[in-house]
Amino acid sequence: MTIAKTILKSGLALCAGLALFAALPAEAQQKFNLKFNHVLGPKEPFHDGFLAWSKAVEARTNGGLKIDVFHSSQLGKEEDIIEQIRQGANLGQNTDSARMGNYVPGIAVMNGPYFVETLEDVAKLRKAPTVIKWQDELASKHGLKVVSFSWVQGYRHFFTNKPVKTPDDLKGLRIRTPPAPIWQESIRALGATPVAMGFGDMYPGLQQRAIDGVELVYNNIPGGRFYEVLKFANETRHIMLINFEVVSAKWFDGLPKDYQTALLEEADKAGEATSKEIFRLEAEVEQQLKGRGMTIVEDVNLDAFRKAGEKAYEVLNILEAKKAVHKEIGK
Repeated sequence: MTIAKTILKSGLALCAGLALFAALPAEAQQKFNLKFNHVLGPKEPFHDGFLAWSKAVEARTNGGLKIDVFHSSQLGKEEDIIEQIRQGANLGQNTDSARMGNYVPGIAVMNGPYFVETLEDVAKLRKAPTVIKWQDELASKHGLKVVSFSWVQGYRHFFTNKPVKTPDDLKGLRIRTPPAPIWQESIRALGATPVAMGFGDMYPGLQQRAIDGVELVYNNIPGGRFYEVLKFANETRHIMLINFEVVSAKWFDGLPKDYQTALLEEADKAGEATSKEIFRLEAEVEQQLKGRGMTIVEDVNLDAFRKAGEKAYEVLNILEAKKAVHKEIGK
């Protein structure tokens, strides 16, 4: 056999092999798995939202990318999971810009007092050049890929055993909040003494009077049975709780491009649907809490709280970052 014929035969064999590989069913091709962790309970709207996201991604990738959802911090503490994500693990975490601010300080503004107050404003943030720049920095310098921040958990309010209508009413009260600087300074600026405490430690903390109250969204209250140890829901609406879904930038970059697109687009879709459902449910939760003996304080001086909240941005030196993003979204 001549060299030319040998080359031709080898070429035909290679083409046949490539054609055979292309024809392989999806289950025979490479598969990817993401283990997604969150701190909330299985009855929270976010959990159902994450399951819907998982189902949509698996269907869109023909089973090539599967997301396993773990509620109640089953995979571990949030901060520990984030560090594993930075190292390239196939993990995901529902978190917030407050914690992302530990890596890129400016992005913490998105969880600051009265930063945005509508879902329309949150949608505008996705195209804000400054926000895009922060996300790029998180991925390139810190290994954290933001998949979506379209997940809004509602407004955070103060839940206490005394009525709160002005910042002065919070003086002397120890209020549980997460340990990130923007959370701590926000609660301090609004008049209370912030106490860092894990989500699962709040109920016993209230029982033992280690804390005087919490600041959470309405949908957290029934799941945590906080109505048993707190009397007042004070509608301060001091933070619209934007959540971030993050994965490893290294892991994400290793996905096929169409899988990347599916992961991102379906996260935004599920997040928007879940956010709308949460706001719809808030009125129902209010009525449930009233039925369980809680008093809803609606006549809160929001202007006084908005003015007080500015101090948090000043203390953390992120006031200019806030102004820049507000200008970009026309707020």
